[in-house]
Amino acid sequence: MSEPKILQRVGFLLATVLLLTGCASTAAPIETAAAATGNTARFYNQKISWSNCGLNLTCANVVVPVNWARPTRATMKLAVVSYKASGTNPLGSIIFNPGGPGASGYDYVHDSATELGTSQLRARYNMVGWDPRGVGRSAPVKCLDANATDELLYGASGYPVGSAKDLAASKKSLAKFVAACKRNTGSKMRYFDTVSTARDLDVLRAVVHDTKLNYLGYSYGTLIGATYAQLFPTKVGKMVLDGAIDPSVPDDEQSVTQLKGFDLALNNFLKSCIGSSDCPFKGTAEQALAKIKSFLLNLELHPLQTSDGRELTIWGANTGMIMTLYSDSYWTYLSQAFTEAFGGDGTTFLELADAYNDRTADGKYTSNLMEANVAISCLDSRSSSKYSDMVAQNKRLVAASPTFGKYWSFGALTCASWPYPLAKHPKTYAAKGAPPIMVVGTTGDPATPYEQAVSLATKVMSTGFLVTFNGEGHTAYGRSNSCIDNTVDDFFIAGKVPAADPSC
Repeated sequence: MSEPKILQRVGFLLATVLLLTGCASTAAPIETAAAATGNTARFYNQKISWSNCGLNLTCANVVVPVNWARPTRATMKLAVVSYKASGTNPLGSIIFNPGGPGASGYDYVHDSATELGTSQLRARYNMVGWDPRGVGRSAPVKCLDANATDELLYGASGYPVGSAKDLAASKKSLAKFVAACKRNTGSKMRYFDTVSTARDLDVLRAVVHDTKLNYLGYSYGTLIGATYAQLFPTKVGKMVLDGAIDPSVPDDEQSVTQLKGFDLALNNFLKSCIGSSDCPFKGTAEQALAKIKSFLLNLELHPLQTSDGRELTIWGANTGMIMTLYSDSYWTYLSQAFTEAFGGDGTTFLELADAYNDRTADGKYTSNLMEANVAISCLDSRSSSKYSDMVAQNKRLVAASPTFGKYWSFGALTCASWPYPLAKHPKTYAAKGAPPIMVVGTTGDPATPYEQAVSLATKVMSTGFLVTFNGEGHTAYGRSNSCIDNTVDDFFIAGKVPAADPSC
């Protein structure tokens, strides 16, 4: 599945617009929404023209208002794809979001539908994916061209990270990026927030002819689901939120919590690596961490050469490292990358960063995930950009991870310059009146730490219940073990709620 993003350039500025966002903000809260009333009925009642777009696949565009507060004005089209259930008499559709903000649910279902969930689930439900507003094929955010995006994501200022000159260079790059997004996307970008996407989701539920929403959200997709459940609690059917975000956690705290998650994953990698014959580290984990920290510090001013002629900068190395920490199945690549890098070759780290950034070998970007991530995140929540507050936050980040913390500092500056105001958001995510909602958490999840799943399931949501996967990696269903798969399948197919957390 697609993963959320850390935006590892414009120095540290984009770094903490993070993979996902909290929802603490100064924008006014909204209350529970009502579906298909007044001027919105035409969106719910629209007739969709589905066309074949692959084996057992049909595709369509669904029309929604640009601004849900003024639905009679401008509209936009959302790209939707449905994969037909393999069994007879399906139970309905499960609408799926793979994360982000900015990941394409359309591409995932279209290209990899047979990898989503389990064969049992795919037999009983149609699987529906869509590109949320601002993403992929749905009125996408557009900013820089490929060459300028390369400079944004991989370029280095030539100064020590965090220095006054580096910060000035980063601010200049960031201003160029923000201006390009505004110029090339237009004013509709002010409506690419999660609440608007949750309202769109209710239209999707209606056009696939389900009276209740059956939904599977991974990572940032859990925030979409939690928002929907608060807005439309009586429209919730079977909802599973895997790799959950606790939307009650403030933005700056999200950064610290997530950073701790990646730091834990790095330490777990080292514990697994040290002692094996192909491990590039010797001695203790503490000695290995010191070697990594020294490597990154040197890379700030001395990039490594790679086989394709490009240089590996500090930002490419950070991105490559983060890429491999999403799953223990990637740890072999991290060992290989460090082995090469310690010998002066940055090729594998750069290839990992390219995969993470959806960059192909010919220099093209296959998605707008980075651009959409920033646009959506900056509408949903923002940390204080007051200098003294950022300095205090930087200290917390370095304390949370002496290895990564330096490279996540001053992140609040990204959204401080965003040209559109914060969107309104729910004042609570309790989802009172909704049926039971499954929240899946992985104990070693670096991107959405386990404690957030616990909080969402047991404290935030009035009907949430927790399912734990004791293991490594980001998210669990479809990639962990049969205990998780069977528990989720039993819930979706038979409505079975476990008597207690199965702790798989």
